Amino acid sequence: MRQLKIRFKKYNDVWENVKLTEIAPIVMGQSPDSKNYTDNPNDYILVQGNADMKNGRVVPRVWTTQVTKLAEKGDLILSVRAPVGDIGKTDYNVVLGRGVAAVKGNEFLFQLLTKMKQSHYWLKFSTGSTFESINSNDIKSAEIYLPSVEEQSAIGSLFRTLDDLLASYKNNLANYQSLKTTMLSKMFPKAGQTVPEIRLDGFDGEWECVKMEDIFQIIDGDRGKSYPGESDFSSFGHTLFLDTGNVKKTGLDFSTTKFISEEKDKELRNGKLILGDFILTSRGTLGNVAYYDENIKKRYSSVRINSAMLILRPLLGDKISHEYILAILRGNLISDFMKVNQVGSAQPHITKKEFSKIKVQVPSNIREQQAIGTYFTNLDNLISAHQEKITQLETLKKKLLQDMFI
Repeated sequence: MRQLKIRFKKYNDVWENVKLTEIAPIVMGQSPDSKNYTDNPNDYILVQGNADMKNGRVVPRVWTTQVTKLAEKGDLILSVRAPVGDIGKTDYNVVLGRGVAAVKGNEFLFQLLTKMKQSHYWLKFSTGSTFESINSNDIKSAEIYLPSVEEQSAIGSLFRTLDDLLASYKNNLANYQSLKTTMLSKMFPKAGQTVPEIRLDGFDGEWECVKMEDIFQIIDGDRGKSYPGESDFSSFGHTLFLDTGNVKKTGLDFSTTKFISEEKDKELRNGKLILGDFILTSRGTLGNVAYYDENIKKRYSSVRINSAMLILRPLLGDKISHEYILAILRGNLISDFMKVNQVGSAQPHITKKEFSKIKVQVPSNIREQQAIGTYFTNLDNLISAHQEKITQLETLKKKLLQDMFI
């Protein structure tokens, strides 16, 4: 028996090896006739599989008037068809379709089943090369280890607190993302208008419509015969050579880097960054934006882009703020552009020529530009902070599931 790596100090009893069916009644699903499906919330909620569960909870999508197999509020819902092993709780009485089973259990068992999914436990029973599934015997005969009721309660309470914290961060993240979507639609003038629907206090006057080619010198990466091949790259060197993995939605990421020599750098023409440049991913991953500022220049004084990016070099000096530029580039600009100017079906990309013709609205007052830029920068920072916290909590939960269960 595998030893526990983490355990509450006051518990030292040996965990008992049992079959799941010995401690948890199990009900296999049976789908109602599709003619009885409805969209009426007054009917029975139908749970058919993974699509009806989100963040460990049943999410109503389809209703039915026919009761085949019923699960009660508080039951655990296990997906038994592809993908196998996803687990959720139901806050309602629900009808079970053939893609799920109901398991009556406590918080400890919910977390244990979560761990079994994480460790791919069910795959050894799964049948079907194209459509995975497990049957009632597989579920009932699943071997698990149980501590005392008191230790189950302590472990369940810990993970419930962790799940509640995760849910709170995810809810706040969704709210911030929704707020950003709303404000992007209201804090910039709509087509044919010269003032926004919502404006920061203290500013008035009409905005000016400007083409990208009037704001930036738009520069391609070098695509000539001297473009570096794999043999030219190393893990350290003179010039950092960016690829699209280095340019995220929130800016530059240096978790992985590659470099070219000073000699190779001198062979290349276009694509060398200078202080104050913006980098835009223009092929494959579209529309990620970064800014080459003083802090990054101190770290990497010689930087080039690859052929899947554009350099946007400001032409207007202090007439337009870099914070405002980041706000518009990280808004809906690229997605709206691609809806109209989709180029390349296999690998969509933004051409330099078409991008240069994009029109944007710009406040004439530099202070208003800065205020708008700061607003969206702060919002992006909140979104990034919540995303990072969610990742940290999910990593912690995964580790605890591995170390606190047998």
